[in-house]
Amino acid sequence: MTITVHHLNNSRSQRILWLLEELGAEYEISHYQRDATTNLAPPELGKVHPLGKSPVIEDGGRMIGESAAILQYLCERHGGADWLSAHDSEDYPGFLEWMHYGEGSFMTPVLIKIYLGTVGEAAAPVLERNEASLKKHVQFMEDSLSDDLHFVGSDWTAADVLMSFPAEVAIMQGHGENCPKLARFVEAVHARPAWQRSREKGGAYFIW
Repeated sequence: MTITVHHLNNSRSQRILWLLEELGAEYEISHYQRDATTNLAPPELGKVHPLGKSPVIEDGGRMIGESAAILQYLCERHGGADWLSAHDSEDYPGFLEWMHYGEGSFMTPVLIKIYLGTVGEAAAPVLERNEASLKKHVQFMEDSLSDDLHFVGSDWTAADVLMSFPAEVAIMQGHGENCPKLARFVEAVHARPAWQRSREKGGAYFIW
C-alpha cells in the first residue's frame, strides 16, 4: 500500500520525503501551503491530525506524526534497517540521542527566537539569553560531527536525516562561517540524489 505524506512547504517534513527517496519506497504527497502572511500551516492540516501540523504520514490506514517516530517507523517497516543503529552496537546510545536531540533540545531556542522576535523590546532580555543558548547548541552540533560528516557511525543513518533540519536552520541563521563542518554536512545532504529528488517533488524549500 502506498504511503501518503502530508507535506507542508518549508517545513521539517522535507526530511520524510528525503528518507523515502533513499529507501526507494512508494509514496504520494498531499501538499499544503503556509499562509503567505502568517507563515502558519493551513487549517486543512487540522483535518488530518488534531494538532494541525506536519509531518504526518498515512500508512495502511494509520496516521503517524512526529518526525523521529516517522523516520524510525519507515526504516523498520519499509526496508531501512541499514539506516538504523543495531540495538547491541556501540553506536546505538548516540544514535538514540541524536534521533531525539533535534526536536527535543535544539528546536526550543529556535522557536523562542521566532516567536519572541515579533514581540519587540519587552522580549529583549529573554532573547539575549536565548541567543547564547542557541549558539551553544550550534557549536555542540559542529563539535559532534565526525570528520566524514556524520552524527553517529561512519555512514548515513536516520539520525543524520533527523539532524539535517537543525543543521539547515543553523546555516540559514548565519552560523556557517564559524561552523565549517556543519556547512559541509548540509552541502553533503543536498548533494545526495535522493535529497534532490525529494526537493523536486516537495517543492520550494527555504533558500535551497
